[in-house]
Amino acid sequence: MTTGALIAEMAAVGLDVHGDRALAPLTTYGVGGNGACVVKVSSSEQVIAVSEVLRRHPGVETLVMGRGSNILIADQGFDGVVVVMSPSSGENAVTVDGDIVEAGGAMLMPVLARRSVGAGRGGLEWCVGIPGTVGGAVRMNAGGHGADMASSVVDATVLSLGSGQLMRVSAEQLGFYFRGSALSSNHVVLTVRMRTAVQEAASGTAEINAVVGWRREHQPGGRNAGSVFVNPGAGDESAGALIDASGLRGFTIGAVSVSEKHANFIQAGEGSTAADIAAVMAHVQSTVDRVHGIRIYSEVCLVGFSADLMTRFSHPSHSSARHVAAKEHLQSLLGDNV
Repeated sequence: MTTGALIAEMAAVGLDVHGDRALAPLTTYGVGGNGACVVKVSSSEQVIAVSEVLRRHPGVETLVMGRGSNILIADQGFDGVVVVMSPSSGENAVTVDGDIVEAGGAMLMPVLARRSVGAGRGGLEWCVGIPGTVGGAVRMNAGGHGADMASSVVDATVLSLGSGQLMRVSAEQLGFYFRGSALSSNHVVLTVRMRTAVQEAASGTAEINAVVGWRREHQPGGRNAGSVFVNPGAGDESAGALIDASGLRGFTIGAVSVSEKHANFIQAGEGSTAADIAAVMAHVQSTVDRVHGIRIYSEVCLVGFSADLMTRFSHPSHSSARHVAAKEHLQSLLGDNV
């Protein structure tokens, strides 16, 4: 099966698909190589159409992307199908049913925060500080300011690109853990339902403004993927504090540097490469380990790098028996191992 034939099949059913398309502009780091096949979808029907084509060609590697705010793509790119989620004009509204707020998976998290507050619902104000999509936030159990998706999600409608099976998956079945879930790279989150509480819009707006103000004061702008390293276990200092105490603030390779404003942010400059970002990450990890005797791991998703490098940065919890079992259970529910 050639990439050209796969692209032709998707184009034949009316999908917006391109071969050898640059992925760097689709990420907040702005680095990385091309995708062999990149298809942009803005509706559930289009996602299903992609799945129907892929099911005729099992074994094709897939990558689902939203805003690309928590991803680092290797300079050699991704030799598979990249499904880019883009909200349609009608999907920037939330639906309220009692205490439940429902949003599309392609909706941006700041939009979710403001739309839910505008609907008189509270509990999702913290989402304004997360630059990614709702679906991506579910997959990685994004969090901040004392909350995360696991504390709000009731269930999500998920499609398996591999099996074509579509089902509503409960929060328990999603297998949430710190900065992760049981969702895999071939799962697309179409909609999410979250539990909220009654709140005056003015109060919610004030909370949103407080989160935005805090982030502007404490975190850098520019080209980055947010916090790079997961905080270590209870009783240890934060990853940022450990990096700072290791004298790494401002450390630079090429056009990539550890932020002077927040040591757990790695900034990309003009002419940056994914290899340089990975090299800075590796140096930071090794130095913190040497200075403090504490191993820190990345919460940024690495794509297209060597297995050794990705294993180096992957938190051991991802391969724990409990989390592996949760992934296998979800795959079974979605027909992935049939």
